[in-house]
Amino acid sequence: MAYRATHRHARISARKVRPLANLIRGKRVDDALAILKYQPQRGARLVEKVLQSAFANADNEGAPNKAGLKVVEAKVDSGPMMKRLMPRSRGTANVIKRRFAHITVAVE
Repeated sequence: MAYRATHRHARISARKVRPLANLIRGKRVDDALAILKYQPQRGARLVEKVLQSAFANADNEGAPNKAGLKVVEAKVDSGPMMKRLMPRSRGTANVIKRRFAHITVAVE
């Protein structure tokens, strides 16, 4: 049975977090936490919290073998965008897209 956790509307671009999810996919939970702990990116903290939440969900629901849990799913999807206008020369404007991400981690 897979135990999952999600962080929806994370205030970071999915493109910045996706390589971190690729690092931990298929690894054991303790190895994945060790990998994320030493990554300097801000997105590593977000993925680490979601992974800890998925592990806590497994612990709370009575997983039989907590030491052998593996990350079976780690995906990052793009979320909604906040659109803002930045004034430019000659009365024109550029659109600034502030991006969000949905981070999903499942352990089994």
